[in-house]
Amino acid sequence: MTKRILVVGAGIGGLTAGSLLAKEGYDVTVLEAAAELGGCAGKYKRHPYLFPVGATLGMGLEPGGIHERVFRHLGKPMELEPLERVMEMVHPTGTFVFHKDRRRHVRELAAHFPQHKTAILSFYAELYRTARITRTLMGPLPALPPANAREWAALTKALRPVHLRLLPKFQLTLGEVLKKHGLHELDAFRHVLDGLLIDSMQTTTEDVSYLLAAVALDIYHEGAYYVPGGLYRFAELMADSIKENGGKVKKPRTVQTLEHKDGVWHASDQRGNMYEADAVVFNAPIQLLTELLPVDHHHRLKRPLQEGISTETWTTLTLYLAIDAEKLAAPLPEFRQLSSGAAMDEGHHFFMSASRMDDRLRAPEGFQTVTISTHSMPGYWQSQEDYETMRTELSERMLELIEQHIPGFRSAIVHVESGAPLAWQHYTGRPNGYVGGFAQTLDAALFKSISHHSGLPGLYLTGDHIFPGGGTIGVAASGIHCARSISGKALLT
Repeated sequence: MTKRILVVGAGIGGLTAGSLLAKEGYDVTVLEAAAELGGCAGKYKRHPYLFPVGATLGMGLEPGGIHERVFRHLGKPMELEPLERVMEMVHPTGTFVFHKDRRRHVRELAAHFPQHKTAILSFYAELYRTARITRTLMGPLPALPPANAREWAALTKALRPVHLRLLPKFQLTLGEVLKKHGLHELDAFRHVLDGLLIDSMQTTTEDVSYLLAAVALDIYHEGAYYVPGGLYRFAELMADSIKENGGKVKKPRTVQTLEHKDGVWHASDQRGNMYEADAVVFNAPIQLLTELLPVDHHHRLKRPLQEGISTETWTTLTLYLAIDAEKLAAPLPEFRQLSSGAAMDEGHHFFMSASRMDDRLRAPEGFQTVTISTHSMPGYWQSQEDYETMRTELSERMLELIEQHIPGFRSAIVHVESGAPLAWQHYTGRPNGYVGGFAQTLDAALFKSISHHSGLPGLYLTGDHIFPGGGTIGVAASGIHCARSISGKALLT
């Protein structure tokens, strides 16, 4: 009998696992609570505009990249537009450009700090060297922390003598490496790095894991892409592959109960439909596990998972705009960070992405759709009064900063909506609007991450709370780990 797989949630991680398993001949059923696929990398429409919900910058699509390997394995090529200028980073001290070319990137960045040029060149030489060694593990993609003999064997097989150079760096933060190079008090330089890390690592130079930060700051150079329409196309391609291989993708289907009984997983949805499966890939927020599982299952969840369920993460305020580009001096660039020079959250720093002028999937001719998002602490949104105050203050703070750098921006807006924490909770199922996963600090990264093994037999986890973390690359990796554990095969190696 064909093994039955139930995937709860059609985010990028769940669809990665589901599409790989369907390709291997498993009977896959995906249940998605929302009307759209892709989770935080999904989309929504307000005619005639299409807005990416969250993630916008395409990564892991270069030859050998995580997504490229998945799509190639599935036989699903994707239209891509590579970026030589990855993004602009607008700070009070100047506008920096993140170039794909490493030498040009470092040369132009160092030119902003001529008195520290030698130290910056030395810092980046070490960082890129560390990233190059660490990146060799992304081919075999071992799971951390290893949970069984097979995963320990896979990790051991992936290691090479060169990886011994990484051992002294396991307990380093990026801040300590900056101090080594005499850059720890160069606030303007640190602020540029902080802006990049808050979006990828959910924390800053002070306490981010150096090994992960090195990869995060280097990976843009491997390849960054504009994906016409948006990253929701990842989800659509994988869902198509699941169906082509005999699987089912059902939406909207909200799972309401999940129970392991007599060696079989049983689930029910809001319509009263019942499902049975031999294994479950859980791609919903981990905070929902204790709501869906019977109480007598809770103590069997692994302790790091139990602790993670009760841990707060960032929430966000996101603005969705459509603009008349003809009212601006020039079209908006695809990707841009703006920072006031203050904190990395609460509208003082934010990521701004815009559709290309020729992207007819997202906007009519002459218009661009724009997504703007900032990190926010969940405690600021507790009361109704605080909620409305925060929404107004953060929106105004971001729009004011944009107007300073792009005169006439506000008058070019023809449509605006905001996605505050409760909107994220409602549309993506994220409790309290938590997004992005855990900060990749020394006490939560690598061997201290949450494993894709839940502790319950046949229940596997994928998503931004699971190793290796957030971003479409991270969640796809945990999806691959789920598929490997279920199939017992070293898929994509």
